[in-house]
Amino acid sequence: MFDSANLFLALGAGLLPAVFWLWFWLKEDRHPEPKWLIALTFIAGMIATIAVIPVEKILLTILGQGLVLIFLWALVEEVFKFWVADFVALRRKEDDEPIDPIIYMITAALGFAALENTLFVINPLLNEGFVGALLTTNMRFIGATLLHTISSGIIGVFMGFSFYKNKELKHSYFYTGLTLAVVLHTLFNFFIIKGKGENIIAVFASVWILIILLLVLFEIIKRIKKPKF
Repeated sequence: MFDSANLFLALGAGLLPAVFWLWFWLKEDRHPEPKWLIALTFIAGMIATIAVIPVEKILLTILGQGLVLIFLWALVEEVFKFWVADFVALRRKEDDEPIDPIIYMITAALGFAALENTLFVINPLLNEGFVGALLTTNMRFIGATLLHTISSGIIGVFMGFSFYKNKELKHSYFYTGLTLAVVLHTLFNFFIIKGKGENIIAVFASVWILIILLLVLFEIIKRIKKPKF
C-alpha cells in the first residue's frame, strides 16, 4: 500500500542525490546565481520529466523496443531539459558569463533527475520494501543522476565556449554539444539495458571519468574573459 510515509521516502530518495550534486556544482561557481532562479530552474527540470513521459510512451507504442527508441528517448530528454533551462534562465540577464549556461543546464538536469529518481523508486518501495528501494536509489545516484548531469553539462560547456562568439558560431557549438549529449545518453542507456556484469561496471567507471572531465572543462570556462575590442 502506498501511503504518505512511502511518498516521503520516495521523494527523499529521489531528491537527496540531486540536491547533493546541485550543492556540489553551485559551490564551484565564483559568482553565484540568484537562489530563486536556481530553484525555478530546478523545478522546471522536474516539470520537464512530466512532459517527457507521454512523449516517450507514444514513441514506445509506435516503435517498440530497440536502439532507435533508446536514441529518440535520449534526444527527447536532452531537448526538453534544454527547453526548460532556456525558457526559465538562459534568456535572462542573469545569464551573463560563460560559466552560467553550465550552471543552469546542470540545475535543470538535476531537477529532471530528481523527479525521475522518485518515480523509479516508487515501484521497488511498494514491491520490495525499503531495502529494494535503497538499492535502486544507489544505482540512480551513481548512474542516471550523473548521466543527466554530464549530458546537460556538455551542452552547457559548448554554450560556455561560444558565449562571446557570434550567433552563427553559437548555433554551431550548441548543436555540436547537443549531438554529443544525445550520443552519450544513448550509449549509456544501451549498455545499461543490454550489458551485464563487467560491462555495466565499465559504464559506471566511464561516467565518473566524464564527471572529472566535466569538472576540468568547468574550470577552463571559468577563466574565459570577455574580449576587448
